[in-house]
Amino acid sequence: MSSHNSIKQPRPEDGGGISGGGGRMTPSELLAYIIIAILRVYLFLYEVVTFLPLVYFAKKRLAESQDVKGRQIGSSPESPWRCVEGLDKLTTRVFEEVATLGELFTRAVKRHGAKQCLGTRELLKEEDEVQPNGRVFKKVILGQYHWLSFDEVNHKVDSFGRGLLSLGQTPHTNVVIYAETRAEWMIAAQACFRFTFPIVTLYSTLGEDAIVHGINECEASVVITSQELLPRFKNSLSKMPNVKHLVYMDGVKMADLSEFEGDVSLHAMSNVLTVGQQPANASLPMTKPKADDLALIMYTSGSTGLPKGVMISHRNLMSAMSGQNPRMHDLGKRPNDTYIGYLPLAHVLELSCEVSCLGHGVKIGYSSPLTLSDQSSKIKRGSKGDVSVLKPTLMASVPVIMDRIYKNVWDKVNEGNHIMRKMFTVAYDYKHKRIEQGLDTPVFNKIVFKKIRKVLGGKVRLMLSGGAPLSSETQRFMNICFCCPVLQGYGLTETCGTGSVTNHKDLRKGRCGAPMSCNELVLRNWEEGGYKNTDKPHPRGEILIGGDSVAMGYYKNEAKTKEDFMQFNNQRWFCSGDIGEMDDDGVLRIIDRKKDLVKLQAGEYVSLAKVETTLNMSPLVESVCVFGDSTKTYVIAFVVPSRKQLETLAKKHNIPTEDWQALCNNQTIEAEVMKSISDLAKKAKLERFEIPQKIKIVSENWTPDTGLVTDAFKLKRKNIEAHYKSDIARMYA
Repeated sequence: MSSHNSIKQPRPEDGGGISGGGGRMTPSELLAYIIIAILRVYLFLYEVVTFLPLVYFAKKRLAESQDVKGRQIGSSPESPWRCVEGLDKLTTRVFEEVATLGELFTRAVKRHGAKQCLGTRELLKEEDEVQPNGRVFKKVILGQYHWLSFDEVNHKVDSFGRGLLSLGQTPHTNVVIYAETRAEWMIAAQACFRFTFPIVTLYSTLGEDAIVHGINECEASVVITSQELLPRFKNSLSKMPNVKHLVYMDGVKMADLSEFEGDVSLHAMSNVLTVGQQPANASLPMTKPKADDLALIMYTSGSTGLPKGVMISHRNLMSAMSGQNPRMHDLGKRPNDTYIGYLPLAHVLELSCEVSCLGHGVKIGYSSPLTLSDQSSKIKRGSKGDVSVLKPTLMASVPVIMDRIYKNVWDKVNEGNHIMRKMFTVAYDYKHKRIEQGLDTPVFNKIVFKKIRKVLGGKVRLMLSGGAPLSSETQRFMNICFCCPVLQGYGLTETCGTGSVTNHKDLRKGRCGAPMSCNELVLRNWEEGGYKNTDKPHPRGEILIGGDSVAMGYYKNEAKTKEDFMQFNNQRWFCSGDIGEMDDDGVLRIIDRKKDLVKLQAGEYVSLAKVETTLNMSPLVESVCVFGDSTKTYVIAFVVPSRKQLETLAKKHNIPTEDWQALCNNQTIEAEVMKSISDLAKKAKLERFEIPQKIKIVSENWTPDTGLVTDAFKLKRKNIEAHYKSDIARMYA
């Protein structure tokens, strides 16, 4: 949920300031004072010398930032909003001459055949690392990226498609892909797009019940998975009577196939590719898809129950990318552009980004959240993470990852010496001011922020944030420290990720941009929540998204399709359940969500997501989930703490830190965390009834594997509520 509140970042702790709390300066403080004084003189002289030329550029940038970006195409409050580029007609194709996803990749191959396409790092060594508590973690040392050209990928795509035909796969029948993000995932997907095999995507972290549900519902006979995930099928294949073939992406070690018995055949992906290259299979008839053919059944991450399968046609996704791509500034126009793929390809944000990049000839290097950076959990200390080797220029992310980067950088700053803390603070504040003025700080970018940029490889020129709301403070932090625009997007699986995306020239924060050129938005009154499209100064209401990017509906769920999708104004629409507010320049803000709104006993409405976005900015908080009860007068919160920050807090109070469970249950620590987040909430101007009155510090991390968050790290509120049922009852007793 995008917040209107400005939240103060976790500032370096100066220990009483430059004067040492009123006493005599230490030598290091005196040196810091002199350096900062010189720095401020330099900044003053720099502004004097560059005043006239910079005023011109500042005015130009501010004017571009403040341009009207969206308008209503009617005079009534119910009229749709469109971007200014698409007032007359919504876009439907990335390139006019291609209508399907298969044609899009074929076009790219013809134009970029010998160019690098998909890259994978070589695994040099894997070893066990024993932790002080006795736990064993797998650590890897990785080499350079090895690349396949567009021509080589195209050959594999054709061979794999024909290999599936040889297994008996027929056009218009579903194929499941249940695997981690990797080059083989994209090769399999492109083969299915080309040969008219609808793909069913399942997150690799889904539990057994969700996997069985998805595979059985789509009645697929072929499931494509990875060697690492094969063991998950040993005990569940008997519950999937339709599955006849398990195709696994080759791993480093030989797969153990001894326990797979019965009617299901197992095939290495490399073998299917080889079979597809045989002359006898070259003549197998290929059915080319049409624009309205089903391309995907994309199962949602299931944040509110069992995942729903969203039916997406070739037309839907092509239309979506026609709106997304223009917002990805200069996509396909810079020869050295490199995209890093690490988010789940089962998520529409990652899939549309990767397909868009390939369609424009942009190469993709693959990674994972466990190997992304030098500090990632699976990277052996002293070796390089994927961003350090790949040095990507384009990157998609989710807010939880950006929030962690934000907190980690400030932690590092606070750990530095007095001089470095003061210099960073001056540079940060100065650049913050300059950005608001429409200017930049090229000197500080090279001297101060260059090292921070290297956390993401040092060359990122554009980032896209989606999957959940990004806080204003984190967005500005990324602008400052990584010296690139962060485009905040709003969309859903049901709209192929479309809705709105910020323009790279927009200097304001906390907003989701104007509608895309492929879709239009309507704000529908929600009387119960008090949101109306006639509200002043800005119209508000439930967001309805219309256009060719709106999906066909839910798979085998006609009742839910009728509830969430509708047809009017000769257009297909999706009812999002999110509450939006439109600024004067036609840019959208997300201000609430119907499902996240709780009415307390006294009649006040609390937006749980708004409170969570605020509290997540605390350096003590890793994750937080807020609950409300309509029979009570207050809300409560479950807090996953930052281990490092909590242990630092404990040491200040002479509390032992060896037993993590005991530390999280310590009443003194709980009181200190409660005070910290309450102070933060008050500074952010939350209402009294929005501030949690009781908290529970939990010792377990919420990861997709626990079933408490989705793969995009959105809270599974119902799962969390069930998991902590007894604690909730105690806190409300």
